[in-house]
Amino acid sequence: MRRQGTKQSWKGHMNSSDKYKVLLMIWMLQFVNYLDRINLSIAAPTMMKELSIRPALFGVVLAAFSLGYAVAQIPGGVLADRFGAKSLLIASPILWSVFTGMTGFVASFIALAIVRVLFGAAEGLSNGASFKLIGDYFPSHERSAANGAYLSALALGPAFIAPVAVWFLTHVGWQGMFRWLALPGFVMALLIFFVIPCRSRDTAISREGAEAPAESGRFVDVTRMPTSWLILIAYMAFNIAFWGYLGWMPSYLSLSRHIELKALGFAASVPYLAGTVGMFVFGWLGSKVLYRHRCVLIAAIYLCTAVCLYVTYNVATAQASIVGLSAAGFFLYGGFGPVWSVVLDLTPGNLRGAFSGFVNCGGQIGGFFAPIIVGWLVGATGSFTGGFLFMIGALLVAALCFVALQAVKRDWPMRPGAAIAV
Repeated sequence: MRRQGTKQSWKGHMNSSDKYKVLLMIWMLQFVNYLDRINLSIAAPTMMKELSIRPALFGVVLAAFSLGYAVAQIPGGVLADRFGAKSLLIASPILWSVFTGMTGFVASFIALAIVRVLFGAAEGLSNGASFKLIGDYFPSHERSAANGAYLSALALGPAFIAPVAVWFLTHVGWQGMFRWLALPGFVMALLIFFVIPCRSRDTAISREGAEAPAESGRFVDVTRMPTSWLILIAYMAFNIAFWGYLGWMPSYLSLSRHIELKALGFAASVPYLAGTVGMFVFGWLGSKVLYRHRCVLIAAIYLCTAVCLYVTYNVATAQASIVGLSAAGFFLYGGFGPVWSVVLDLTPGNLRGAFSGFVNCGGQIGGFFAPIIVGWLVGATGSFTGGFLFMIGALLVAALCFVALQAVKRDWPMRPGAAIAV
């Protein structure tokens, strides 16, 4: 499989207004995605009481989302490659909004778990399509920054959306909250239908005759590449740390650092805001200054995150631990942009959706087990020491994988438009 570049410049051929419209739409979609994703966690205490669901069983409900989400990754990517990313980005929010609304009508543990699996699968359909659009509309040297901007919704969502869900919960109850929060997804589907250009078969870049590689390949060939498995293992290990951090940070601040509930919301939001800054900073570095050394940059980011987590657990005061968690969030979220630019560069154009789903599926497997294992370690030992060490170890594995990936230079582009033999 070989990808050839041309000598034409991206500039002048690419309709820049189209690509920024696309970026805005998928950012908004991800933001709404997190609005509908975190509302269950906020409603959990009320729902457990009214539906008589024990905490252990409610953990199964939370894991049910990850199960559906992981299963949908590869099919979603394949469908995006086959029928066009826009089609998936219209169907996905419609489906997840239906299941969000249905959550407001459930009356038992079984019904809730089934709806959450279906909800997770519906949300999972959109990831490969979103990354495919970034690969289609942005040249290689812009993808790190574009991914960083797009994925900043991952950090801004938890920081800013929680108060909205709390307002609905306190004013209309958990049933009403789910029914009302079903509406934004339908609005997003309409916006995507009217705003994103209809270019399902040909990429925006190739249609404009720009420096798009004339690349194609078979999915089975891509999965035979050592680089594919290196990046999948790395992303799985990273997600162990990411979802351990995301799921247990508020509990750590409350249980271990004894931060009161009224102050917990602000304390827990600061690391996410730091993560937003990190996404833009490292997205820019991965697109400009360190474009040729993105894998080394990613490895360094993961090592810095590990150091910050270690410092967080060992400092003496709650205020210092918040600073440590914020620094960890800055690096942890900052790696998203460079990572996904490397994923897109490794992939033939006709398989961007499928391969993105393949990598994200591996990541979600790590994300599925991480909160469970961290919770088990905390329960078994009575402290967060084991949980922190587990996340740190996973980050070290991820860093080693990217160091190895940097060494295999022939399998990923070292400059925009380079011819790559894979």
